[in-house]
Amino acid sequence: MQVAINELKAGLSRYVALARSGTVIEVTSHQKPVARLVGITATDSPGMQRLLSSGAVQWQGGKPTFAPPLALPGGGPSVSTMIIEDRG
Repeated sequence: MQVAINELKAGLSRYVALARSGTVIEVTSHQKPVARLVGITATDSPGMQRLLSSGAVQWQGGKPTFAPPLALPGGGPSVSTMIIEDRG
């Protein structure tokens, strides 16, 4: 499928949806192909998708929860004080 740049701009959402569904769209300028719009399949997505599909991680769709920050032992100098002392 070919589409002119101005037509692509006017209907971008529709053309992205077509590309997502598998249609390859060639973008033209003055009737000459200049770019190609291709959807990305789930198998093309590395990283987190691979971890999810392998079962290494699980996600229920919410934001992650983290453990509370570690309490550092008190009584010593602060990090900024130690840096200032190191700089001399």
